[in-house]
Amino acid sequence: MQEKKVYLSTVVKTAGAFIAFLIGSGFATGQEILQYFAAYGLKGLLTAGMMALLFIYVSASFSSAGYEQQFEKNSDIFKYYCGKYVGTAYDYFTIAFIFMSYVVMIGGSGATLNQHFGVPYVAGSLIMVVLSAATVAMGLGKIVDIIGCIGPVIVVLAVSLGVAAVLRDPSKIAVGSQLVLSGKVTLLKAGTNWFTSASSYVGFCMLWLICFLGAIGKSSHSRKEAIIGTSLGTVGFTAGCLAMMLGLLSHIDLVANTQIPALILAGTFSRTLATVFSAIIFLGIYTTAVPLLWQVVSRFAAEKTKKFWLLTVILAAVGCFVGLALPFNRLVNIIYGINGYVGILLLLFIVVKDVKTYVLSPKAEAAAERN
Repeated sequence: MQEKKVYLSTVVKTAGAFIAFLIGSGFATGQEILQYFAAYGLKGLLTAGMMALLFIYVSASFSSAGYEQQFEKNSDIFKYYCGKYVGTAYDYFTIAFIFMSYVVMIGGSGATLNQHFGVPYVAGSLIMVVLSAATVAMGLGKIVDIIGCIGPVIVVLAVSLGVAAVLRDPSKIAVGSQLVLSGKVTLLKAGTNWFTSASSYVGFCMLWLICFLGAIGKSSHSRKEAIIGTSLGTVGFTAGCLAMMLGLLSHIDLVANTQIPALILAGTFSRTLATVFSAIIFLGIYTTAVPLLWQVVSRFAAEKTKKFWLLTVILAAVGCFVGLALPFNRLVNIIYGINGYVGILLLLFIVVKDVKTYVLSPKAEAAAERN
């Protein structure tokens, strides 16, 4: 397939959609950053570094596969990497996990509005259900346009909050790290150490991203355009993770074991900032809830059909019902933790496929030409 030119506007939109998709309730609330990064003190920096490298690789692979293969169905990308039988198993498992992740988003929205505004948990969850279902009904094109604009704004604000918290007293970062590593402050952890935490984090995010980035790659003007966009998104998202992690560590005594630690951090500056940031968190949850729900619905129905709209309403309602059953921090720990390791197994299939496609095949073709 002949490469076409790279459009800057599409690169920025792709990067924004990538960031927005990953922000979600876990990042925006700070709960994800607390469990996957800050829970290991300053070793969380190693978690972030490994995460960034793996994200750049898998995102480039997913978007390239989508562009080059032009999959008829988004779920065909699993068969491309894993073969017919394992790919089918991964397809159905991932759809179940993505729906469970949507449940986490619903729980996060309810917890956010409840903690700061005192809005009933049920009401906050219902607001997110309505907004996400209405946006999904518009289709993928509109989804990328909407969340692609919101994502970068949220990351900039999250980075600003983290940096401001650090600059207020940089020495508190080391103090907070020591409190965590010594066990004086106990936190829910997503792994046993920084390495397994990074592996688990990338693992569950891969299950989110694979079909979404495959679809984005398919609609890109070139393979290069898609890779630049997702790589730029990775840099922005990693910066947000690092800033938030350091900010939380500098106030670990206040945020430990809270449902919405980012909101507590914002509240240390002013009540007004906490109010603004609660809205930012809600938007961050929205930008992930929408593509998660879209992936599940689009797996079973074509866009702009009655079946698609009906499934959107039904699945959104079911997600709300389940999301009210468990506390938000437990939802993050259980659902993301378990599925992260399943995602890492998928990474092995991806590496093998890419080696065969981009390393061994070119060599075999070159040898055949010489003979």
